[in-house]
Amino acid sequence: MAWETSGWQQGASAPVDSVLVQESQRAFMSRVHGWMFGGLLVTAIAALMTVSNEPLLRAVINFRMPLLLVQFGAVLALSYLAPRLSGPVAAGMFLGYSALTGMTLSIFFLIYTAGSIAQAFFLTSAVYGAMAVYGTVTKKNLSAWGTFLFMGLIGVVLASVVNIFMRSDAMSFVVACASVIVFAGLTAYDTQKLREMHANHGYSSAATVSIVGALTLYLDFINLFIAIMRLVGKRR
Repeated sequence: MAWETSGWQQGASAPVDSVLVQESQRAFMSRVHGWMFGGLLVTAIAALMTVSNEPLLRAVINFRMPLLLVQFGAVLALSYLAPRLSGPVAAGMFLGYSALTGMTLSIFFLIYTAGSIAQAFFLTSAVYGAMAVYGTVTKKNLSAWGTFLFMGLIGVVLASVVNIFMRSDAMSFVVACASVIVFAGLTAYDTQKLREMHANHGYSSAATVSIVGALTLYLDFINLFIAIMRLVGKRR
């Protein structure tokens, strides 16, 4: 009887553990998206404050390249130093990066109409939401997408650099279309990978893990928005 009782307890614990894992993953992704949406809100506020402040806007235009380099450095620092950072420091770096992104994106208000910017944002939200849901609910392992998406990302970056000198509208359109495909795919891929990352960290609830995940999805959203903006944006 003792053996039967032990066997029943082991069999009954499996579904409970599975439920706990699912709840932990759901809570983790909620924190990730909470931080991500917080970052997007900071970006939007920073963009509006910059475009409404002429001296600040002029400074952003004049020092755009240094600001982009600072952004790039902040991403690398947060990505690689996060495990050594405390939660408040990582959060401050992420929100600071989000504000800096908003300042650089404020230039869009000088190029495109406010209506087309809003349209691009809602289209981005729809595409991002659909791909994030797919990455969450699909039973398919999306690991095979990794190589294709990485190569696509490299191709987009190289083509963008070449087009700086060529200034070809046709190439710009192709790059924007390719960027939409790449970053939409990365949204689904990264969503699934973040759930695996949470498991690899022992289902940790550490703030730094959530913030790194938020940064990953934030970058997917911002780059997807920029690509869609180039496709549907109406110039002033």
